[in-house]
Amino acid sequence: MASYEYKVVELREGLMGGKMSGTKLEKVLNEHADQGWQLKAITGVEVKGRIGPGGVDGVLVTFERPRG
Repeated sequence: MASYEYKVVELREGLMGGKMSGTKLEKVLNEHADQGWQLKAITGVEVKGRIGPGGVDGVLVTFERPRG
């Protein structure tokens, strides 16, 4: 049976919020693909910021690859 490992990357578009750019996400996906990671899921979340109470919108990007 195959064995996999996973990596979760938290992304947000700056400390003060703002929308996630497609260009930034594409860069992260391609960088991880070059290391053998395959996209498993993208989940929208509220990421806690360092400034003020609340948080900012962000995404958790989950990657998967076979253990080698």
